[in-house]
Amino acid sequence: MSRQVLVIEDDADIAELVRLQVSGLSCDVKVINHGRAGLEEALSRPYDLVILDLMLPGADGLEICRRLRAEPRYTPILMLTARSTELDRVLGLEMGADDYLTKPFSVLELTARVKAIFRLVDTLANPPSDGPRTVQVKALHIDIDKREVSVRGTPICLTAKEFQLLLYFASNPGRVFSRAQLLDQVWGYSHSGYEHTVSSHINRLRAKIELDPNEPEYIQTVWGVGYKFCNT
Repeated sequence: MSRQVLVIEDDADIAELVRLQVSGLSCDVKVINHGRAGLEEALSRPYDLVILDLMLPGADGLEICRRLRAEPRYTPILMLTARSTELDRVLGLEMGADDYLTKPFSVLELTARVKAIFRLVDTLANPPSDGPRTVQVKALHIDIDKREVSVRGTPICLTAKEFQLLLYFASNPGRVFSRAQLLDQVWGYSHSGYEHTVSSHINRLRAKIELDPNEPEYIQTVWGVGYKFCNT
């Protein structure tokens, strides 16, 4: 079956460009150019991906992202933004976007990001049958099949990207990863200049699983190198 993709973008030229490129990935694409109407459509039925502009009439991308993340059904979100400041990128990630692209972007980069999100969702939906199905590290519990995480018995809501990042760390305890390595292994691409995406996700992940994010016991910083997962 074709994947169902919703594009919420008020710039007609960009919306058509995205529609053409994503349709070429065997996807059925619906385009809506108004924020409120786009949110209603996104909530009306399951979508495999929502490509979401940050600046929209009616309801902006951050509000739409926040509403979708409040739903029990998980919907991958790729955010588009004409803004280039770190604050705007971090805000999108803080609201739960899985990834983002800054306009103007190349069609190759767009398709790479979309493919990476689809690979991630497929991997999480169909985990390998061999190996342990749960991970227990101190007070942290990861159920791989159910894609559930709890800390000290309290369920933690993670995005697909956060879950994959945590699982990758937990599957390689003690190993130090640079941001570039994590970008390549977890995001599926290694474009220079996007390493800050890794840092933003790690900060959000720490805020959710660490008792004190400023003194993390699980995801620790190795200064000058990167990060490692501590299981002792």
